[in-house]
Amino acid sequence: MPAVFLRDRSFLRVTGAEAEPFLHNLITTDLTSLGADEARPGALLTPQGKILFDFMIWRDGSGFVLETDTVQRDGLLKRLTMYRLRAPVDFSAIETEGVTAAWGENAAESRKDSRFTKAGITLTRTPGQHGDDAETLYQTLRIANGIATSGLDFALQDAFPHDVLMDLNGGLGFRKGCYVGQEVVSRMQHRGTARRRVVVVSGSSDLPATGAELTIGGKSIGTLGSTYGAKGLAIVRIDRAGEGIAASKPILAGDREVSLTLPPWSGLSFPTPADEASA
Repeated sequence: MPAVFLRDRSFLRVTGAEAEPFLHNLITTDLTSLGADEARPGALLTPQGKILFDFMIWRDGSGFVLETDTVQRDGLLKRLTMYRLRAPVDFSAIETEGVTAAWGENAAESRKDSRFTKAGITLTRTPGQHGDDAETLYQTLRIANGIATSGLDFALQDAFPHDVLMDLNGGLGFRKGCYVGQEVVSRMQHRGTARRRVVVVSGSSDLPATGAELTIGGKSIGTLGSTYGAKGLAIVRIDRAGEGIAASKPILAGDREVSLTLPPWSGLSFPTPADEASA
């Protein structure tokens, strides 16, 4: 089974006597329940609750490793340093570049990605190159399971954690104290106001390029993100999508008719007009 090297990933190490409370009180992930063999998604938010930086995080002895997109690493390091003040916490960039994602028989004894675990797939992440299968295998798996990636499926500072299913994939802790942006996230959770969600987009032929508008009846419901062949991801207004689906209106990506599904592991469904009326 595949072992895919993802080249554009970089790492930060966070150590020190207060590494855990420092991060726990700053990022979205609940670190108190993070297992030794688990990698969870996380984010550092703006005060308005939008994703400023996103990453995977796992334990590394008494410290932590953050895996992020290479283009984000230096900015994330700078922002963490800004928040440190006098806390006994140290940050360092790890020289290793790239991560190997492996699943099936090639899944090494390494950190299990909780996003895929939620979808019933054991996929591990190991720093460095330990496989050479085509990256398209990983991207196809990711898209099929509705796992969004910043820069491909959404722009930083433009999406809330709920938009990219972080409330369902282990990336948001709701039993922890305050962190940057927590008030907005908590309000969305308790009021049930999340209307933008990741969907899998399917067509009968290759989808248009990333950025194509998704419409129903001429009204925009979202924008196409990453694609591979006839499948892709998008973040859409599921209330508008549900209304259109209930009325049997065609859904278009650009000028091509497509269908939308919510990732089965999410437990979500498209709201119907009756649902909205009773809410």
